[in-house]
Amino acid sequence: MSRHEQKEVPAARPLPRGRHGLSPDTVRSSQRDRLVEAMLRLVARRGYAATSVPDVIAAARVSRNAFYAQFADKEACFLAGCERDLPEMIDSIHAAASGAGDRWSEALWLGMTTYLRWWQERPEYAQAYFVELPRAGERAVEQRDAAYRPFLDMLGSLAARARLEDPSLPPLRAAVPRLIVYGATEFIASEVRAGRVATLTSSAGDLYHYTVALLAGPDHGIATTPSA
Repeated sequence: MSRHEQKEVPAARPLPRGRHGLSPDTVRSSQRDRLVEAMLRLVARRGYAATSVPDVIAAARVSRNAFYAQFADKEACFLAGCERDLPEMIDSIHAAASGAGDRWSEALWLGMTTYLRWWQERPEYAQAYFVELPRAGERAVEQRDAAYRPFLDMLGSLAARARLEDPSLPPLRAAVPRLIVYGATEFIASEVRAGRVATLTSSAGDLYHYTVALLAGPDHGIATTPSA
């Protein structure tokens, strides 16, 4: 069954009708959450180009006026959905890596496996983000590039830690963090496109060795991955 032949996205559960005592801010927040969730699920199943604002409104069970009170257009809603949960993901990576003690390679392993597991547990989000976001236009690509910044910073910090542990390592080349982020992103996107999102964590070892080789050099001597 192709993505476009999958069954329709179930409609979101609306707020209670009539007098419900909820504040206007609560209502707006609920509407926004339902809209971006509906957008992500529709885009994941149909593709960005085939998803329309009326489709999203129907799936989210909100009015047209409510949609345009929140978003200027389809693109704005989609971009809001794509960036909504990224801070949570970044926090989960930091929390996992903080348990690594002093070894930078252990922090890398824990952070990487957490990252892959996070996407593996959110297959529709992964489809929308890795496959459909680049197809949504220039603003979408710019937003994804901006979202890379925390990862570039994390890799820079890991490289610095590696050189504190082993001062014989050569200076980090400026392009290396970008090479890692862009390379890993495209690799994960290829896995998602191939329908292998459910096994993303099986790629952790390969991505780990790829990252170590670029951050510290192929002769650094880390032959095995740390235990998960």
